[in-house]
Amino acid sequence: MISTQFAAAGWWFLPVVTPIAIWVAWSDLARMKIPNLAVLALLVVTIPVGFLAMPATDWLFRLINAPVILAFCFVLFAAGAMGAGDAKYAAAAAPLFDRQDAPLIIILTSATLLAGFTLHRVVLHTPALRARMPDWHSWERKDFPMGLVISGIILFYLLIVAFYGR
Repeated sequence: MISTQFAAAGWWFLPVVTPIAIWVAWSDLARMKIPNLAVLALLVVTIPVGFLAMPATDWLFRLINAPVILAFCFVLFAAGAMGAGDAKYAAAAAPLFDRQDAPLIIILTSATLLAGFTLHRVVLHTPALRARMPDWHSWERKDFPMGLVISGIILFYLLIVAFYGR
């Protein structure tokens, strides 16, 4: 179930988060790197907006999500299942999510991962499309640019909360 208490927060966060999410997705596709500056930018814009978008106690409680996700992603990084940039980006984005929406977040993660991977592979194997981005590093690497997926999860979640929350 979508958390409806903070629906307006989706509208507050979307304008400031969208350019950063696009930057991260593009950078990860093109260079297989998520810039530390992008992660820092996400923190710099979301922390003050969070205090405007919702009660301070609720936002402070959500900020706890960041170190929890960072620790979880560090384990994935140590196991070779995730890149360091992906882990930092996911942790910086974690306060945007309400823990009560965990079932929605799991569904979004699965759907976005499947769609992102499929789209990436379709473009990879379609010469006319791949020719438009011939120098992208993600075409040659075995690993997948998860920045694309994490950005998708963030944006889809904020859109769902903004449109369907009350």
